[in-house]
Amino acid sequence: MRRTLFASFARVEVEEAIRTRRTHKVYGSEPVPRQELDELFELARWAPNHNLTNPWRFRVVGPDALARLKEAAGEEAAAKLDRAPTLVVVSVAETGDAIQDEEDHAAASVAAYIVLLAAHGRGLAGYWRTPAVLRSAEGRAAVGVPDGERVIGLLHLGPRRQEKEPPERLAPGDFVTYLP
Repeated sequence: MRRTLFASFARVEVEEAIRTRRTHKVYGSEPVPRQELDELFELARWAPNHNLTNPWRFRVVGPDALARLKEAAGEEAAAKLDRAPTLVVVSVAETGDAIQDEEDHAAASVAAYIVLLAAHGRGLAGYWRTPAVLRSAEGRAAVGVPDGERVIGLLHLGPRRQEKEPPERLAPGDFVTYLP
């Protein structure tokens, strides 16, 4: 009986977190403390990954790296980099094996989502972007992403300053097929 109650309680919490997490573009000014970031990254390491390759890489962007990234981005794109007080570059280590790289890309994406979902569970706001500057050699160099890694996103994290209503979503019947 106890296990059933716990499972129901946990399911409600997880389902609620999934349904209420939103993309935020307005943040308070306080950066996410390092200890809290470390706790989020500890959770991310539990993402499923084939052969336990642990392919994800997280780089927390400090002030010097941010200045370099903004310079590489150019004036117009640089303004978007000031939205959140904490930025995290998420990349995936690539092996050169197409199948392994595809699986590792999916695993790193799940790890990034775990960070966003866990941050939301702690009352933080988040935003996953894929800015063009991180597909450029200058942008990658600005944040220390070496050859052999592919950037999959830039997570914006910080204190929430707004509440957002959920957007309309497709019903499962619009995208699920049950095969005989």
